[in-house]
Amino acid sequence: MAFAYSGGDDPQRAILLLSCPDTQGIVAEVSHFIFTYGGNILDSHQHSDGESGTFFMRVEWSLAGFKIPMEKIHTAFEPVALKFDMDFRIHFSSRATRMAIMVSQYDHCLYDLILRNREGETHADIRLVIGNHPQMEEICQAFEIPFYHVPVAKKNKAEAEARQIELLREHEIDLVVLARYMQILSDDFVSTFPNRIINIHHSFLPAFIGAKPYHQAFARGVKIIGATSHYVTADLDQGPIIEQDVTRISHKDSVHNLIMKGRNLEKLVLSRAVKLHLEHRVLAYGNKTVVFD
Repeated sequence: MAFAYSGGDDPQRAILLLSCPDTQGIVAEVSHFIFTYGGNILDSHQHSDGESGTFFMRVEWSLAGFKIPMEKIHTAFEPVALKFDMDFRIHFSSRATRMAIMVSQYDHCLYDLILRNREGETHADIRLVIGNHPQMEEICQAFEIPFYHVPVAKKNKAEAEARQIELLREHEIDLVVLARYMQILSDDFVSTFPNRIINIHHSFLPAFIGAKPYHQAFARGVKIIGATSHYVTADLDQGPIIEQDVTRISHKDSVHNLIMKGRNLEKLVLSRAVKLHLEHRVLAYGNKTVVFD
């Protein structure tokens, strides 16, 4: 049984995300396309990147009275895209993103993602959870989400990832969320889901690498701790950043306090990043992102 967001009675909406070489007339042409076929623009944002000469845009419009059927909008827009050499995609509010969560032995991010989706803060169809340890199965059973235990070790990593990819394809997954999944994904795995895997980690890198980063931070007397959520790429923890946050600490904070504050940040930052992706507000380019929040 998939666990899906149950939203309100919002009208059907289309969301267009595009990037292209920056030139005059793009906004006018896109707006004219929507107006011509009876659409009403509800939200529009654009950004011009001076260094790369690239234009980015997100526009959302109501489909109430729109003259083109949903399944034909992409084809109808192609002449506009060709004119401006656009890379574009169109999403619809009625279709929940099919999401998978991968976990290890920490449950705070898993709980947070499930509960926010259940309460309607996010709009996802959580189709499965994959764990390299069995501990999270009980949580998934409570929420009637299919759980798959796929052990991962050095000797079977390739076989384990093949099984994971098989499960993700079987469930037609659009987005993979690493909710403190403590394994490094292979390049083959990452390339199978480009800009569709979101990770969360503490922001001590590269200063405090390896085990017990909060203990290392405590020993150095750091005054700020943070969390970073990003798309996963072949370069470990170097993918395009979607969301970050920090909180201050002081000499009064114990290692335990640092860990608790850090886990709270991880939950918040990951949920924000996932929400932005689910709402189709993120465009990745190079090793950066444009986030239309």
